Amino acid sequence: MKKVLIVCTGNSCRSIIAEALINKELNGIKAYSCGAKPSGKVNPNAKRVLELNGAWSDSYYSKGFDEVLDINFDLIITVCDNAKEQCPIFPSKAKQVHIGFEDPDGKDFSAFEVTYKEIKKELLPKVKEILNKNS
Repeated sequence: MKKVLIVCTGNSCRSIIAEALINKELNGIKAYSCGAKPSGKVNPNAKRVLELNGAWSDSYYSKGFDEVLDINFDLIITVCDNAKEQCPIFPSKAKQVHIGFEDPDGKDFSAFEVTYKEIKKELLPKVKEILNKNS
C-alpha cells in the first residue's frame, strides 16, 4: 500500500478533503493529512461536503506533523503556499510536490463544493501518475 501525506496550514479544509478523496477514490493508496499550524478542528463545511459525497470518516481530524513523522510516505503533497514553505524534511525518500488550491475557509458552502471538485479533478490524477511512475 502506497502512503501519501497531504499538508496545508490549518489541516481543517483542503488537506482533509484531499485525504478523504484519495482514501475513497484511489485503490492501493492510503492518505493522511496534517497542518503546519493545525487548527485543531475540521471545518464544518469541509465535513459537510465530504458527507454529501460519501467520503467522510470520523477518523479524520486536524493534526500536526508530530503525529505523522514516523510514517514512511511515498509522496508528500502541499496544497497551500504557506505549508510549502513550512513543510519539514521527512527522513524518507518521499517525493514532495506542491499542488495549490484556494482556501475555502471563511467562505460559504459553495466554495467548499468548488474546492472538492478541483481537488478531485486536479490532485487525484496527479497522485496516480506520480505513484505509478515510482512503482
